[in-house]
Amino acid sequence: MSAIGGKKRENNGEFGKKVGLFTATVLCVNPTEKEYKDILGMELKEDSKATEYVSERDGNTLLRVDFWLENTKKNAEGEKDRPYKMSFFLEDKVRENKDGTKTQYINSIGNCAWADTPEHLPDWFCKREYREAYSGEEDLYEFMRAWLNKLDYRDAETALELDWKKLMKGNVKDIKDQVNGEWAGEVGCLATVIVKEVEGEPKEYQGVYNRGFISTYSLKHFRLVDYDNPEVVTALGTKENKDLKPYERFVLKVTGEYGCKDFFKLKDIKDYDPNENPVSTNAPTAPLTEGGSDY
Repeated sequence: MSAIGGKKRENNGEFGKKVGLFTATVLCVNPTEKEYKDILGMELKEDSKATEYVSERDGNTLLRVDFWLENTKKNAEGEKDRPYKMSFFLEDKVRENKDGTKTQYINSIGNCAWADTPEHLPDWFCKREYREAYSGEEDLYEFMRAWLNKLDYRDAETALELDWKKLMKGNVKDIKDQVNGEWAGEVGCLATVIVKEVEGEPKEYQGVYNRGFISTYSLKHFRLVDYDNPEVVTALGTKENKDLKPYERFVLKVTGEYGCKDFFKLKDIKDYDPNENPVSTNAPTAPLTEGGSDY
């Protein structure tokens, strides 16, 4: 006699990890404990520090800005995907290059430029009001420009500015107010898997690359071209910068020397396979070979 039934399993906030490109909308920003429950469906533990967004390092105030994203595409069963957290880290310190010879500046629509003095900033940049940029602002504003894509950034009256002093006190209301607002749209993001050592053991975490984004209509190009193929990327790198499409610049940024250090796939989002990740906690370890690059 056959029998199938019982209590339905609850996921308790646990989700399988995924990698790849997906179309995202913003669910919430720096959620409170109540918003974790009401919006994200998560119950925080009593000792959780998830909502402690302001801290300090070397005498400078640090702010973590968490964007919780939703994959706009449902799975084959018509179910919603897990929420994805993408974090930005701001420090109350003007951003300079390593040898201190150049300073980064940011203008009134979030574009950034480097120069040794303001007089040497490019003309296109100086057409709008600008100031010295703080550490972490460039990445935050790059996402906000991609997310608030219904703004006309070519219009002289357009502005995208956050009050820095208010922000570094943990007040992110001006960002929260944009969730589902008139300027908010969908943005192409890259889901990754992060491997970190915790108490001497490697642990894997879901991540989202926070230094580059693409328009949603660009996703179709990643179905036509295999940008996970090193030969394709090498050929792309031979093109003049002026001839590159925005999504091609994204590929070169992600795969470049200073690009994404976590595991990713430049294809439509899919379930993560640890066997594809050479530094996975579950992937088989290849033996050292004398004379090889890993010896």
